[in-house]
Formats: sequence, C-alpha cells, structure tokens
Amino acid sequence: MRTVHSVKDLRAQVKAWRQKGERVALVPTMGNLHEGHLTLVREAKLQADRVVVSIFVNPLQFGAGEDLSSYPRTPEEDSAALFEEGVDLLFMPGVEVLYPHGMDGHTKVEVPGISELYCGQTRPGHFRGVATVVCKLLNLVQPDIACFGMKDYQQLAVIRHMVDDLAMPVDIVGVPTVRADSGLALSSRNGYLTAEELAKAPALYATLEGLGASLADGNKDFAALVAQGREKLEQAGLKPDYLHILNADSLAPADTQDQTLVILVAAYLGKARLIDNLLVDLQA
Repeated sequence: MRTVHSVKDLRAQVKAWRQKGERVALVPTMGNLHEGHLTLVREAKLQADRVVVSIFVNPLQFGAGEDLSSYPRTPEEDSAALFEEGVDLLFMPGVEVLYPHGMDGHTKVEVPGISELYCGQTRPGHFRGVATVVCKLLNLVQPDIACFGMKDYQQLAVIRHMVDDLAMPVDIVGVPTVRADSGLALSSRNGYLTAEELAKAPALYATLEGLGASLADGNKDFAALVAQGREKLEQAGLKPDYLHILNADSLAPADTQDQTLVILVAAYLGKARLIDNLLVDLQA
C-alpha cells in the first residue's frame, strides 16, 4: 500500500492505473477506522481493480462547539488495518492541501432542501461541509465507484443528490450498516460511551426494530408510532434528538401509500450523539 499526502502524487498514481484500463474505487473516511469502514473497503475491492481510501477529518462539517478537536485520530492503526485489507492507495491530506486558501473563502457545495432537514437542523451547515469535501475528493480521484455506509442514511442521500444534480460520472454504492452483537451500529463516536452507556445504547436499534415490526404488521399511525418510539428511548436513558418515519427515497414524511420507508433516529447518550436508521419494505 502506498501512502500519499499531496494532490500531485494522488493524481499521478490514479493516472497510471487509468492508463492500464483499471477500474478505481474510492472510500472516503475520517479515520479511526472500525469494522464498518473495513466493510466498505471490502465492497470496493469486489467492484474495482484499485482501491483508494482517504482519511481526512473535515473541519468544514463541524459546527461551533462540536468535537473537531477531540475527534479520535488513529493514523498508525488505520494505516496498518488498510494495509492488511490490501488497499492500494491511502490519501491523507492536511487541511492546507484540501483548503489551500482557507475555508472561509472556499467554494461551497450545497444540496438544497434535504440538507436542512433532520441532522441538518441540529447541525446547521454540516451537510454543506460534507458535500463540499466529498465533491472535492470525487474530483481529485475521479473514481468509477465510491462506497459509503448506510448508517449515515441522510448523508448518503445528500451525496447521491449531489452526484445526480452535477452529472458526476461515478456510481455511489451504499453499504449496509455493520453492527455489534448488541445491535449497536458501529461508529467512531461510540468511543465516547462509558461502559454504563454502552449497556444502554442498544436500545436505539431495538426501538427501530420494534417500530419496523409494527409497520410491517400494517400499523400506519405514524405519529403514534413516533411518540411510542421516543418514549422507549427516554425510558432507556437516551435523549431523543429526532425520530421520523419517512419515504425512503425522498426523505419526506411518510404517506400511507408509501411502500418503502425509512425510520431515522438521532439521540444523545452522555457525550455521544448517536444516529441510526431502519429500512422497511412493506411490499416484502
């Protein structure tokens, strides 16, 4: 595995692969890698000849008072894990590489509408930062495919909208969420949880599963289901940020005629803000 830090070296390597007719995949990450990230890498290896992984803690997607300074950074462990997975190229740029003229004056990419909802309400500007850095990474690498985890369901939707709107020639691949045995979705921010909080955290997914079962049984009183779900979270010791039952494609509030739904949830537990989701196919 080769590690590069500059745009020049990144582009030179990708160009050499292109000249051989090789198919390239990109897996963008913020590091502190876990099994969820490595699953993205394995999917990328299945679909391409060469795999590029980027590690960049993007300041543009962190708001005031958020955990940018404390976000876990484990570059040596990450590099070793990616080497074991057979990654071809690790791109680890500094802030000055991706934002050479500073962030304030940097061109921003924004997906209107969907970016202001749900996580976008709690974290204003977050998805603008995500869209900007992902757009830049896609332009730098120009991959055939890029893999993203489905745990960040709204983020995946924002990226897909951006790629479609800007006619970018890349296939966005959503990879199913990887979970601990308890059902808790793997996340770098799980490291903020104490042992006591880790025991409470699986209630997040358990609540989603309960709501999903009710929907599958034909219950379409969405408001009542959401109220029940929030109550269960609070009883388990979590503080709900939001809980919504939505159309899985548009992320608009679910209609009784919708056949494919997604339940989105975010909740606070100690220092961590946990997010998760569950797809429900009523046609299945």
